[in-house]
Amino acid sequence: MHRSYEAGLLEDPDLAPPKDMFKLTRSIEDAPDTPERIVIRFKDAMAIEVEHLGDGTRVSEPVELLKYLNDLGGRHGIGRIDIVENRFVGIKSRGVYETPGATILHAALRDRQHRAALDVPSSGRRHGENLCQARHLA
Repeated sequence: MHRSYEAGLLEDPDLAPPKDMFKLTRSIEDAPDTPERIVIRFKDAMAIEVEHLGDGTRVSEPVELLKYLNDLGGRHGIGRIDIVENRFVGIKSRGVYETPGATILHAALRDRQHRAALDVPSSGRRHGENLCQARHLA
């Protein structure tokens, strides 16, 4: 699903991670300039199919779907983060992560949820009206 890197030279926050450390993703500088268009279909918030609109590839088996998105996203430099985390034991630790497929799925699902919320204009208005009515009753 992802790769994570910690310790060693990453303990120095002034040092950038070495380019050869990354195994799943290319740097943005090495990524292609042309976009690739895909459609991700969901059922009950689970990805059930990815379709590549350029070459017609369709992937629906869950493990293969994630591998496909890891490859596709990795080619385009998607899913790299370099963060300092608060550990449960109270220390801070720098971590560098590569998660291209899950990053794509997360963004697609959030987009789908946002679009679904926009498709229900009356529920937001009804919620606002209920809040106003509750304020008048108080």
